[in-house]
Amino acid sequence: MQLIETSPHAPEAAALLAQSHALMNSLFPKGSCHYLDLDALAQPHITLWLTQDAQACSALARMNGYAEVKSLFTDPKARGKGHADRLLSQIIATATAEGLPLLRLETGTGLDAAHRLYTRHGFTPRGPFGPYEDSPYSIFMEKPLTAP
Repeated sequence: MQLIETSPHAPEAAALLAQSHALMNSLFPKGSCHYLDLDALAQPHITLWLTQDAQACSALARMNGYAEVKSLFTDPKARGKGHADRLLSQIIATATAEGLPLLRLETGTGLDAAHRLYTRHGFTPRGPFGPYEDSPYSIFMEKPLTAP
């Protein structure tokens, strides 16, 4: 499966991100969703990938001293086909190649498939980081990276 580096404003990416944001808004109370809007995802320190079939996307945000997984989402009709696994592998490979020391993420409680995916890729629980505060709706994870 090929991944395409794209803008969050590209029609296919924007539609998928809108679907992701709507789902998060339906699952979590206002103020508990930490997704980035399209303009925030379009910043130079962020790379967004879309699967060639436009069924899944994810982003790598380069932060001060670490990188963060953002906006990992697969259309429900395409789940179970390995899209999220491929995207997360791309993020890990890119961050490792760039010499970033670790990847972090915030995800919502109850997103069990996502939690299993992150655990399979070596992420472990940690406390809040960066701008995040402790919340009953958030799970924080990280994965140390080693240079190739």
